[in-house]
Amino acid sequence: MSATLATATPSAAADWSRWTTAFVFFTGKGGVGKTTIAASSAIAMADRGDRVLIVSTDPASNLGDVFGLQVGSEPQPVPGVDRLEVMDIDPEAAALAFRERVVGPYRGMLPATAIATMEEQLAGACTVEIAAFDEFTRLLADPTVRERYDHVVFDTAPTGHTLRLLSLPAAWSGYIEQSPQGASCLGPLAGLEAQQSRYQDALDALADGGLTTVALVSRPEASALAEAARAGGELAEIGIANQRLLLNGVLLADTAGDATAIAIRARQQQAWAARPDAFLALPVAEVPLVSSTLTGVDALRALVTPQTSDQASETASVPDADTPALGSNDSLRALVDDIEAGGHGVFMTMGKGGVGKTTIASAVAVALADRGHQVILSTTDPAAHVAGTVGDAPVGLELQRIDPVAETARYSAEVMDAAGELDDDGRALLEEDLRSPCTEEIAVFRAFARTMAQAEDAYVVLDTAPTGHTLLLLDASSAYHQQLASTGGVVADEVRELLPRLRDPDQVRIAIVTLPESTPILEASRLADDLVRAGITPYGWIVNASLAATGTQHPLLKDRARQETRQIGDVAQAAQRLYVSSWRAEAPEGASRLRELVA
Repeated sequence: MSATLATATPSAAADWSRWTTAFVFFTGKGGVGKTTIAASSAIAMADRGDRVLIVSTDPASNLGDVFGLQVGSEPQPVPGVDRLEVMDIDPEAAALAFRERVVGPYRGMLPATAIATMEEQLAGACTVEIAAFDEFTRLLADPTVRERYDHVVFDTAPTGHTLRLLSLPAAWSGYIEQSPQGASCLGPLAGLEAQQSRYQDALDALADGGLTTVALVSRPEASALAEAARAGGELAEIGIANQRLLLNGVLLADTAGDATAIAIRARQQQAWAARPDAFLALPVAEVPLVSSTLTGVDALRALVTPQTSDQASETASVPDADTPALGSNDSLRALVDDIEAGGHGVFMTMGKGGVGKTTIASAVAVALADRGHQVILSTTDPAAHVAGTVGDAPVGLELQRIDPVAETARYSAEVMDAAGELDDDGRALLEEDLRSPCTEEIAVFRAFARTMAQAEDAYVVLDTAPTGHTLLLLDASSAYHQQLASTGGVVADEVRELLPRLRDPDQVRIAIVTLPESTPILEASRLADDLVRAGITPYGWIVNASLAATGTQHPLLKDRARQETRQIGDVAQAAQRLYVSSWRAEAPEGASRLRELVA
């Protein structure tokens, strides 16, 4: 058994901290460690004497947490690391600035009603994404950025968002060419046309292998590898081909005869052996599983120089502790009992990508169906892993998916039919408006409302998208409802009832899913606060994949379990309800494995 999964023979590609193109992207499935890897790489580059900017394009950025800083939208130095600066692209702030750039020149020139219409067009989540993209392209295409920095390291959003972000230069260039007049949800198209050359420069930089490296970050797990392969394929299709695969969290140490360590190592090796064909020829690097919490410059810097298992054990400083008393509600079985007792309604899993929302939602849905209930399991996640997780669905369980492409086509057809007889120019203008990406936002929202409405006669279990996308969706529900109501538009019953339903804890139970680690818990806390501000009370918290619950005695894993114990204790004090699910030796895929989670 080799010490590594993929890089038993060292190569230049294996030294992930020395990928030295001007732009380096770290992207992949949520929860695989992109931020940690990107930050460690940026520190290593700066320590070698290069000038480096690290920037997050993730709506749920946690760069500030990793560095222990309050990160803003302008570059700022990272204390303790010469030549390294950090910044976030704040989507909301970018959207405010973008809206004013579009609307500002027309104030005082157009009637107030026209200005209000423009502002309304620019109020949706689509504009937030485009505004963030506008800032992103500035960093890629601005020659002064390349003069100031030797490297710009991007900690990107979870894969689905990143792919859309990276494909936008081509998409919006095409939209501009096809829409020479009129306005879209982004306002007057002349504003977009002025940016077209910059967008093309950004796309050219992304496609230039001498300028850009894309690191597909993955855990050595089947689902994460499949997601990374899909991302790599779609990036290659738009010309971004200089790619590397980076496996994070590889258990390198001797398993020491510990059952949990042996199982972890076996799952990692099995996942790598069955990796997608796309990775057979791709350069690969590895990052070891470590015992410490990777926050702060010292810990991030140490990650570039991997420790041995003995060193990791010696440097661990977390004291021994017992698993905290969690009361009776400490398993997913108790969660299913509680949901069943509440009767028909909606159960939603929300949280950071990669924490196990799909697994938890699928396990709950299977358990409720096994108990004889009618259950609908659906997803608003663009990655849509539900069907693969459940496998053969039991009697009583219906699998659904909110497919953005299908929903957009359906919505567009409805709008065209409702428009009735139009002349050629009128039909062309309407078709042009429906080509806007904002049409997808409205279409997906309508489907979300329809799915929620089915809870009158069944248990509806929703596997939601990663946090940023979900919050935009919920925000869109408010904005869209208000817009339709204010303009006298017809509001469907399911749309009218959605916001009250979301805010009614007797109808909707939202569980926040997290891992027993500091950064996922911190992000989950922020999500909980955001929900409360929106008038939505979280039903409870689920701490997933707990090593502390396995009883492992492996030195490195035991150190991680000790830290988990403290994290779970903190959650127990804050959560209205807490459920803990143990890490499992077998991947929880397929109905039979899902049943084991709730046994």
